[in-house]
Amino acid sequence: MASNAAVARIVLQRERHRTGRVGWLRAAVMGADDGILSTASLVLGVAAAHATHNNVVIAGVAGLVAGAMSMAAGEYVSVHSQADTEQADLELERAELKTDEEGERRELMAIYVERGLDPALAKQVAGQLMAHDALGAHARDELGISASLRARPIQAASASAGSFAVGAVMPLAVAAIAPEAFLIPLVAGTSLLFLAVLGGLAARAGGARVTLGAMRVAFWGALAMSATAGIGALFGTVAIGT
Repeated sequence: MASNAAVARIVLQRERHRTGRVGWLRAAVMGADDGILSTASLVLGVAAAHATHNNVVIAGVAGLVAGAMSMAAGEYVSVHSQADTEQADLELERAELKTDEEGERRELMAIYVERGLDPALAKQVAGQLMAHDALGAHARDELGISASLRARPIQAASASAGSFAVGAVMPLAVAAIAPEAFLIPLVAGTSLLFLAVLGGLAARAGGARVTLGAMRVAFWGALAMSATAGIGALFGTVAIGT
């Protein structure tokens, strides 16, 4: 007969939840969205300021490189700060388990009672979990730290930078091949399409409504590109007038 642990592993293997994707999915979606939106907005702003086609493309390439590096650095620092905080909390919990194991057992028991277990069962559960993995039990149920949701700085930085570059290539490629007279409408239209597709795919991967996700991303993208193009046109007109 299979042991309880083996049965639990089989059940967990059958149930694949989406929370395990949160770390890389968030960074990848944010990177791709920012890549499309910031590069398209930069291209539209420079084009609206009456720059040459060559200068527009150069500005887009510079934006791609700078943006990818910025996303990687920002994501790494941000997520590493979270990882440092998690590690500090785990070290504190490890020290408390060494100095006051019984107090930590009562603390865990109180958490289970608050979640709905009767005191006798909560005491039994706390005792068995602490006997199996005391630090893991407290990390999960007291601190809210689990293996699937742990901060992973390098993974987040890589996903964010890579997805930014992939996203930025899309409007940049359109800007490079589009005729100068139609550059602005072509970049704006295709970028909105790219953003809508990205929003839909991200919503699908996260288990949300695809249409709502696509509309949400496209709306904010249109707003950002309109503002950037308007500012570019304004400054371009002022520059020409002077």
